[in-house]
Amino acid sequence: MGEYPLMSALKRDADAVDATVAVLTYNGDQYIAQILDALVAQDFDGDFEVLVIDSGSSDRTLEIVRSHPNVRLHEISNADFGHGKTRNLAAQLARGEYIAFLTHDAIPASPAWLRELLAPLRDEALGVVAVMGKQIPRPGCFPLLKYEIQGVFAGFGPDFGTTVFYNDGFAQDQGLLDALGFYSDVNSATRRDFLLNTIPYRDVRYAEDMLFGQDVIAAGYRKAYAPRGAVIHSNDLTLAEYRKRIFDETVGLRQIGKQIPPLTRAAQLKLTTRGILADTARLIRDRELSRKRRAYWLVMNPRYHIAKWRSYRASTLVDLSDAEAIRAQSLEHSRTPGTAPSS
Repeated sequence: MGEYPLMSALKRDADAVDATVAVLTYNGDQYIAQILDALVAQDFDGDFEVLVIDSGSSDRTLEIVRSHPNVRLHEISNADFGHGKTRNLAAQLARGEYIAFLTHDAIPASPAWLRELLAPLRDEALGVVAVMGKQIPRPGCFPLLKYEIQGVFAGFGPDFGTTVFYNDGFAQDQGLLDALGFYSDVNSATRRDFLLNTIPYRDVRYAEDMLFGQDVIAAGYRKAYAPRGAVIHSNDLTLAEYRKRIFDETVGLRQIGKQIPPLTRAAQLKLTTRGILADTARLIRDRELSRKRRAYWLVMNPRYHIAKWRSYRASTLVDLSDAEAIRAQSLEHSRTPGTAPSS
């Protein structure tokens, strides 16, 4: 790989810049070069820096990052990584007024990504303190996850505009409060001083982004969804990994206090059947798939629904005080040497 081209907007010196793009990496060599190339191509009306925080990569991640001299690299041990505390560390290290976060597998979808992601923050009239961008599933994403991602982000507003979320006392129901507080930091941005001095990320094992979004809303602040600040992102998981990921997500929500009732076997069967039927209909209409791939997933996709709801039920029943039982079914605990900074 040759010399990394230096864009005029990207600063390498110690001066303050308009924005910092913080990329959290751990064995992310599959996509990190694409991410850095996409950042070079950003059409941003200001100065920004790229900060990579790596937590003990043993693949080619560090080699790739070091070949790009305009990127700041900060290394920590894997044991020191935490989804929340490492993002707080990024805010401490950042030189920008605004800080945008990317995981090591989230690739900006266009040269307008940074401009569009930061636009709600830079418009002071909106009063927004945190922004979540859109996620677009990778072309090879398995159908269940693809349709889930598309459905979740479609629910936040149209792709042509920005949606602002706040609670002026209207939302009292917990379900509505959860919807208002939903947040993903796979692709997100906030003001650096807001993280440092007002609401930092909490140091929790999982769901730090959901807690941050809820803290923002509960404190009376506004957050936004900026769909034009989109990234290409979906987790590359095998069926076994997906099952464990569902377990981690649900247990993580329970551990931060979400009241998730135990799922009965009857409810598990109902949800599995409903999901299989709904995805079968989507697959039949999905023109992004060739006939061969559609036929393949019509056979395979039901296995993902079975695994999903079986694992979800287990996650609602496990004793949260039983660390060994949780470790046995956890994806993060099954990875060596520890957790990875991907959400």
